[in-house]
Amino acid sequence: MLDNKQKQYHIGVGHGEIGKYCILPGDPGRCEKIAQHLENAYHVSTNREYNIWNGTLLGETVTVCSTGIGGPSTAIAVEELATCGADTMIRVGTCGGISLDVCAGDVIVATGAVRQDGTSHEYAPPEFPAVASADVLFSLISAAKSLELPYRAGIVQSKDSFYGQHSPARMPTAAALQEKWTAWKRLGVLASEMEAATLFTVGAALGLDCGAVFMCVWNQERYDAGLDTDGDEVHDTERAIATAIEAVKGLIRSKKNL
Repeated sequence: MLDNKQKQYHIGVGHGEIGKYCILPGDPGRCEKIAQHLENAYHVSTNREYNIWNGTLLGETVTVCSTGIGGPSTAIAVEELATCGADTMIRVGTCGGISLDVCAGDVIVATGAVRQDGTSHEYAPPEFPAVASADVLFSLISAAKSLELPYRAGIVQSKDSFYGQHSPARMPTAAALQEKWTAWKRLGVLASEMEAATLFTVGAALGLDCGAVFMCVWNQERYDAGLDTDGDEVHDTERAIATAIEAVKGLIRSKKNL
């Protein structure tokens, strides 16, 4: 890890240039949209997949930083943001439904994540659970309730292979992939995404407060069961963004006793 007085190698910022609160989308193109929810928003830097914006909420600097897709680039962002002084991080993104109870457009608040990634295993043994920090989790749930959004809180699955999930039958490891998918369904896992397990595990290793909120794009299980049509897709992430913004406000109020 670089000294916190230096510009970080990948994200291109140094200590004092970001806030303690960070919102982490995967897509660099979503950063400006999220930053529009902040006061006095301005662009900080762009390097590789890391697009960084700052603004304020209730007088506190809040940073938006994209992570790219998957665990490796997420871990780099978390490491370098933490070195620069961040201590609270909320992932905002999309997911695909697993549970039949999850519909397109639902907000999913992750209580924990199945560690079907590779990066988190560089930080903790497989027995260690990837779970959200309690204060962030409760603030996200409270935000979804206050906004009167359709939401569910529970475990998500974090994977490394997008096409391993969507086209498992054509993979050489088809049997293993399908067996695990069946297990996740039987265990009540809500949805599938690609970064939460890494965020939660790296965050635990670094002593950070972390959470994650997603908007369900589509649920292939509901489609296969005949419960949805092929057109039941939602791509607007506004509900997840609004939930994260309100959650950060709640965390700031709590720390400031407002």
